[in-house]
Amino acid sequence: MFAVIKTGGKQYKVAASDLIEVEKLAGAAGDAVSFGEVLMVGGDSGVTMGAPFVGGASVTGEIVAQARTPKILVFKKRRRQNSKRSRGHRQHLTTVRITEILTDGKAPASRAAGSEPAAKPARKSRAKAASAEAAAQ
Repeated sequence: MFAVIKTGGKQYKVAASDLIEVEKLAGAAGDAVSFGEVLMVGGDSGVTMGAPFVGGASVTGEIVAQARTPKILVFKKRRRQNSKRSRGHRQHLTTVRITEILTDGKAPASRAAGSEPAAKPARKSRAKAASAEAAAQ
């Protein structure tokens, strides 16, 4: 099974256990990431095209590393003007290992197994807590 996902303004064709380099994503190595913008899903049963996205489809992965590309030099020179400028650029990249391609709104296996910690209840601010106590009295 394969999918075409969109992230960072680019499109990538991915399959399970593929390693892809995408523009920087928030997170550290080992964190799970999910791509909801799935443009196409293909497999043994055929190809499903989205308009623009495939409903209920998502691709999950795991961040392997955060890195930067080698430096490129941008050099501008205006001849006979004694004018030149040199600048460098290094693009931030995230390496992601694709773990699953999900369709029909299914949940990722890692969440289904219950390995994710339960969400903490929202904390009330001190002002809200004080006003709630005053209203209760």
